[in-house]
Amino acid sequence: MTIPMRDFFRLPDRAHYRISPDGATLAFMQPWERRMNIFVQPASGGDAVRITSERDRDIPDYLWKGPDRLVYTKDIGGDENDHFIVADRRGGEARDVTPFAGVKAVLVDPLDDFPDRMLIGLNRRVPEVFDVYDLDLASGELTLVAENPGGVTSWGADHAGRIRYAIATDGVDNTYLYREDGSSALREVLKTSFRDAFAPQCFTADNRRLYAASNLGRDKLAIVLVDPATAQEEEEVYARDDVDVAGLAWSKARRRASFVAFQTAKPGRHYLDEDARALYEALEAKLPGYEITIQSATDDETRMIVAASSDRTQGTRYVYDRASDRLTTLGEVAPWLPEASLASVRPISYRARDGLVIHGYLTLPNGVPPSALPVVVNPHGGPWHRDAWGFNPEVQFLANRGYAVLQMNFRGSTGYGRAFWEASFRQWGGTMQDDITDAVLWLIGEGIADPRRVAIYGGSYGGYAVLAGLTKTPELYACGIDYVGVSNLFTFMQTIPPYWKPFLAMMHEMVGDPERDRTMLTERSPALNAGRIRAPLLIAQGARDPRVKKDESDQMVAALKARGIDVPYIVKDNEGHGFHNEENRFEFYEAMEAFLARHLGAPDPPQRAGG
Repeated sequence: MTIPMRDFFRLPDRAHYRISPDGATLAFMQPWERRMNIFVQPASGGDAVRITSERDRDIPDYLWKGPDRLVYTKDIGGDENDHFIVADRRGGEARDVTPFAGVKAVLVDPLDDFPDRMLIGLNRRVPEVFDVYDLDLASGELTLVAENPGGVTSWGADHAGRIRYAIATDGVDNTYLYREDGSSALREVLKTSFRDAFAPQCFTADNRRLYAASNLGRDKLAIVLVDPATAQEEEEVYARDDVDVAGLAWSKARRRASFVAFQTAKPGRHYLDEDARALYEALEAKLPGYEITIQSATDDETRMIVAASSDRTQGTRYVYDRASDRLTTLGEVAPWLPEASLASVRPISYRARDGLVIHGYLTLPNGVPPSALPVVVNPHGGPWHRDAWGFNPEVQFLANRGYAVLQMNFRGSTGYGRAFWEASFRQWGGTMQDDITDAVLWLIGEGIADPRRVAIYGGSYGGYAVLAGLTKTPELYACGIDYVGVSNLFTFMQTIPPYWKPFLAMMHEMVGDPERDRTMLTERSPALNAGRIRAPLLIAQGARDPRVKKDESDQMVAALKARGIDVPYIVKDNEGHGFHNEENRFEFYEAMEAFLARHLGAPDPPQRAGG
């Protein structure tokens, strides 16, 4: 059954539920004027009231600060210069508390124990770095608490809300800085190469020891306890031989670490607290077969918002009351998408040409034999990121149209350890691209892919991989779709946002130095090799993209037009790094659907669903 395209990419009727710290009020987001806005209602029941009025862009996320106040971010047209906005659940106009043009505001610490305060970073003084301010949410007053000496890229506070540590970089080496209190000077404690990871997570409840994710002396990231004054490891909390840890969860009510998260083929948890184990086991027993996520909780953690999802559904949201052991349904996120009609996402692995094992995911369309299928190869962005098992509307949309979808965590993807990550250095368009090629050849060898009907689609670095694939192995692909992708490695590194500048030397090590590696970067810049492209190409770009400038797509279009090729090109003036407004998403996926059908000739499923 063919599900209408808009059903995959439309806004949910209600989603992003959050319960207030005192449990009295339920907040959620719902469309208003075609944009996701925040509504509140009594948790005991009653009418919902809209408390925000954003018309230009969806609110991306929000959090409660105290029982009556919510905080969210917004930017202008996707420029990523975020502002913090404060809204009162009782009404009144939302207030922009960082109303500075051209300045980006970032969250340093939400200060969960302090309902009227947050620590935020602003690059108001120097565009390349962020100073830390204590934001009084009641008055909007900003108090400078840590001026960036230059090169500090992250800050950390203890449970008393005091800045106690920072991580600085000179572009290649990282330095961990520490102080015993919130007012003395930060001092250098540990210096490491950027190849090493030492990422503080949080202090212990007494603020004396520090949890960190570290690969010092290891290949895989582990959670360790360290003396913050020396950075010396005192205890290995949890480590795995196969994958990195993904992070540490902290219980505010119990004032202790709850579990360590990790991702193998599917998400996993290692419990550090028997109370956390009991909680999740109770929820899993009530919701068998689904991945459980706690999205919000009261301060005492007796009531919480629970999400149950899978690879075939965004799932249902519930309120869980621990005292009564009762789940109350709030609603499905997308009830118009029938779970039984969507496709299963299957973990796969294969060997690259040099023997490296690559993991990924294969989604096959329902109701057809897995033989000689049209395929969409979908490399992820980042590139230092990874694909994970779960619901992906793009993947489900493509599978519903009769395409097999192949995702792979090529070398450099995060989560597989230091050596796997380092194998990507200076390999944009090199062995990283070969891993994608080898995935396609593996799928053809398995008989699943029709070698004449293979497309490649990706966004950001994935868009670069599309262009690199079409120039490096032009015989492999029937067509390509580049979504906000890099095309010229020289101009890309020249036009990064100012707050990426501290990482530029590291990028030269990881991607290539424009002077020392000029020949390599020229060979691996698709815009400079557009003459090799044979396959049809669709390009989509946000005009206000601060990461991958519009010029990256313009160069590619101009190079193809110079050869007399009319490349379809979608540009949106009110978007940045990706299309977030619903109407723009609809236009892009409508164009994608027609483009793939034209060049892959995928068979139409026999029946069309209503909606």
